[in-house]
Amino acid sequence: MLKKLLKYDLKGIFKFLIIFYALAIFFATLTRIFFSVDDSVVATVIAHICSGTTISMICSILINNLMRVWVTYKSNLYGDESYLTHTLPVDKKSLYSSKFISSFITLLVSMVVVVVALFIAYYSKENFEVLKSLVEPIANLFKSSPVLLVIALVFMLFIELFNVLQAGYTGIILGHRKNNNKVAHSVLLGFLVYMMTQIAVLMVVFTIALFNSDIMNFFFTTDNVNFEMFATIYIYCSITYIITTIILYFINIKLLNKGVNID
Repeated sequence: MLKKLLKYDLKGIFKFLIIFYALAIFFATLTRIFFSVDDSVVATVIAHICSGTTISMICSILINNLMRVWVTYKSNLYGDESYLTHTLPVDKKSLYSSKFISSFITLLVSMVVVVVALFIAYYSKENFEVLKSLVEPIANLFKSSPVLLVIALVFMLFIELFNVLQAGYTGIILGHRKNNNKVAHSVLLGFLVYMMTQIAVLMVVFTIALFNSDIMNFFFTTDNVNFEMFATIYIYCSITYIITTIILYFINIKLLNKGVNID
């Protein structure tokens, strides 16, 4: 049953997101084509327009991914579709697991599409060298390579966005336990849950800093900062994000098992 639920969720979400995927790739391709035309003012102007549209579509992919996942979740569990959903021979854990996995998959695919669109639009040896020259000094501070630094940043963005998604799920569950203004309560409570996860990350880093003077310098001074400690902080932040996401997973299942108030 979980596979069927997951297939249904993915189909519904991707049916919406595929439009933004196609537009991002389309305008990225146009950007590359028009930028490749030399000595043409018109082509250069069109290229910059397409470039701006590509960036807009990339932002739209990430924003609409979040929004669509939440809308689908609310509709399936609390909207008109919920009357059918809650009659299915499946427990709340399977229902939520389907949402959890589908949000992970769709966000991962969206990130891949974003990277592909950027590659199509802007990759060249010259642009790569420019990017490398910008990233390399920062990577050297952290005793890392430019490629590894970019991968680390992309991974951090992914787990941060996934954490936002799960906090939104928690907010929707808690908000729909209220008697009125359920959407407003969902947004507010989701934001508060998200802020709690950020505080948890800071508390973990600060706790570690109590036993490490180099990390403590990040909190109280700009003198003698050891940039190699950023790698340690990054690792602990990543682990904390993953743990908080897992904790939210079980909290949300427990909340759902307490009952669902259908609109």
